[in-house]
Formats: sequence, structure tokens, C-alpha cells
Amino acid sequence: MIGVTMGDASGVGPEIVLKAWREGLVTSPFAVYGEMAALEHYNRLFAFGVPLKRVHEPCGAAPDALCVIDLRLLRPEDVRPGELNAAAGRAAREAVVRAARAALEGAIDAVVTLPVNKRAIQMSDPGFTGHTELLGEVCGTGDVTILLASERLMVTHVSTHCSLREAIERVTPERVRRILELTCEAVLRLKPEARIAVAGLNPHAGEGGAFGDEEIRVIGPAVEWARARGWPVEGPLPPDTLFYLAVQRGRFDAVVCMYHDQGHIPLKLLDFEGGVNVTLGLPIVRTSVDHGTAFDIAGRGVASPRSFVEAFRMAERLAAARRSG
Repeated sequence: MIGVTMGDASGVGPEIVLKAWREGLVTSPFAVYGEMAALEHYNRLFAFGVPLKRVHEPCGAAPDALCVIDLRLLRPEDVRPGELNAAAGRAAREAVVRAARAALEGAIDAVVTLPVNKRAIQMSDPGFTGHTELLGEVCGTGDVTILLASERLMVTHVSTHCSLREAIERVTPERVRRILELTCEAVLRLKPEARIAVAGLNPHAGEGGAFGDEEIRVIGPAVEWARARGWPVEGPLPPDTLFYLAVQRGRFDAVVCMYHDQGHIPLKLLDFEGGVNVTLGLPIVRTSVDHGTAFDIAGRGVASPRSFVEAFRMAERLAAARRSG
């Protein structure tokens, strides 16, 4: 059983989960953690006719209806497509917390998250920085990172949601080694023959120290540490040519990136709708769509469920791998 968080009620999350169920794109049992008021609103708006069933806990016994664990935090008048909404942000955050706790307790096998809006959540939780960090807090672990996966490329990050100045400071020996460890474990589980590259931080990977020495002091030694453990890792390599080698030449299946945009930009350019976000370092399986709330198209009925479907399938694969040991 998979738990799906509905995301921000003002965004495209409710539409996507309704559309995926209605079109039969997801056939395995799942329960939605979210708001019945929002799902009913979009169900009527788009005339989907999806049967909704309010349940108190995840169950796979209702194949003829979409099961909803209703948090009851929103009223019908709180559902306003495309509008920044503190109530919707608070409800979206609570859905993530509830689903993560259910996964920790073994009530569900994995969590698939639909997009939240950071600004909306920060109206009630000023310290919120993202799904990944919140899940790490709920699960009691700080060593987490994002794996973005598509059919053509996988990327992980030494840092994600922080300023570029702070991202540079986070390139430490301990952090780079930990991300290499998490990356190798996850990528090799998904693709045992994978080859993994490590990007440099500076232009031309520092060019021997001419443009910065992080590659010499930190990244290079971490790569050697990983190789000594038998992991198929190569680097640090110049970021401006690395993705060409990975995607066009097929030399690498995954890239360890030093900061958020270094990995997000090439992957979203390759496959914006099909990318999947996986959180590494958690004691639970969590995947997510690789797009935002899309307030600009919310309520118009044009949102694509493709990334959600891919995230759901990835969650099933990872949950099965975890069960098999």
C-alpha cells in the first residue's frame, strides 16, 4: 500500500491524483493523505466523476473508489485554485507529516508526495525549507539528499535548498563522502551496472587549483575514498562537459552534483515531466514529482500526471527492493 500526499490544495496536486485514478494510470492500491474538501472541489470542477471514499487508515479494500485519509483542515471556501493560501499550506504540511509517520509505523510501504508551496507553508511554519528537510526532521535524520531520476539520467546533490554561498560552504569532506555513499547505494540498487560521475564545484573542476581548490582538498579525496570501497565512481570532472559525456556519450548513468541547480537544470531540460524525486537517507521510501504546484495552470484541467505516475512506479520498485533485502 502506497500513501500519496495531495500537495497544496491551490495547486495541481489534487487534479493530478484524481486524473491518474480516473484514467487508470496507477493500478496498485493507494490512499490519499489530504483534504476531501479539495478533492471534491476539483472532482466537480472537472466533472471527473471519481468516487471518493473517506477512510481512517490506509486500506486496499476499495478498488472502486479513491480512498482519502481526510485531515479535515480545509473548508470548501478555503479551496482557491492558483492563490497563495496559508490554510492550504498548513494542510499540505500536515499531510506530509501524517504520511511519513504512517510509513515509519509500517502502515504504508512508501510515500509519494505531490507538490507543496514553500511560501504557503512558511506562513505558518517560517522555518520550512522543503519536503526533504521536513521528512528528515520527522524521521529523525539529518543526512538526507535528493536523487532526481529519469530514463536518461540520475543526479544527486551535496546541497539542495540553500543559498549558493551556503552551498559552497557545505562542500566538506564528511558531506561529500556521505552523499557518495547514499548515491552509490541507491543507484546500484536500481541499476547494478551503473557508472557514477562526480562533478567539480568550480569552472573546469578548478583546473588544477587555478579557479579554486575544493576539487583538490575535498572532492578528489572523497572520490578516492569511494573507489577504495569498490564503488564505480569517477571524478571530479568539469561540470560543463560532464553532462554531455553522461547523456550524449553514455559514459555515466548518474552524476553527484555539488549544489541544487547544477543537477536540476540538466535533468529538467532532459525530461521535465518524467523526472522523479527520491529522498535518500531516510528510513522510509519517499518519492515525489519533479515539478511544483503550478499555480498558473491550477484549476484549468491541463496538468500532466506523468511525473506522478513515474514517481509512483519508482516508489513501488524501491519498496519491493527494501522488502527483499
